Amino acid sequence: MPHSLHLTKITDLNDRHDIYGPIHKGLRKAQCDLLARLGNVDFGDARATADLLSDMRALLVLAAAHLEHEDRHIHDALRTRGAASVDRLDHQHDDHRATFAELETLLASIEAASAEERPGLGRRLYLAFGTYVAHDLEHMHEEETVAAPQLWSLFSDAEMMAIENRIVGSLPPEKAMAFMRLMIPAINPAERAALLGGMKQQAPREAFDAVIEFAARPNLSAAEFADLARRLDLVA
Repeated sequence: MPHSLHLTKITDLNDRHDIYGPIHKGLRKAQCDLLARLGNVDFGDARATADLLSDMRALLVLAAAHLEHEDRHIHDALRTRGAASVDRLDHQHDDHRATFAELETLLASIEAASAEERPGLGRRLYLAFGTYVAHDLEHMHEEETVAAPQLWSLFSDAEMMAIENRIVGSLPPEKAMAFMRLMIPAINPAERAALLGGMKQQAPREAFDAVIEFAARPNLSAAEFADLARRLDLVA
């Protein structure tokens, strides 16, 4: 998509279900935070390097899972109703997967390197991951400005929520919690209250309490958590 079209093709939500919004906000924040860490970490520090590489691997696992969810649930649904843009998005996902393999090779090379070699390899990783983030930001923009309007034209909000629920239902508990940790600090207060308010009403109490204690409370500022507690009538 030409850069000149990026702003003119943004469609308003108009109160439609935003199936891409929260997870994409989570991925944008997590990827940009990680890119900043790659830029300022001391690759000569073995412990700091190991922690960063571990966090990067964990994020790439979630990013790969997100692609699979979109392929299996959103793209397949669009195909059943004749949407035209799905093949292009599939190809972009394949490019992302190839990049993940290249990034893993770089991660392994840093782990095997000496302290003297790590800074140079770390610079390669920083630039390579920055390129991936740039491509993924553009890809997510295309999904939210091209694929989302197609979804709105072909599916009701109830149907899109059913697709979303199938994605959530396919997740093992630990991966569901990891995605919550990405999304909760990245979305705005109203979106946060809507996401967790729906969970409070529909999910088992122990599952909701776990998300509050292990995803929301540790990843929000005191002011943000107090606002959430007020909106959801929680004990802060």
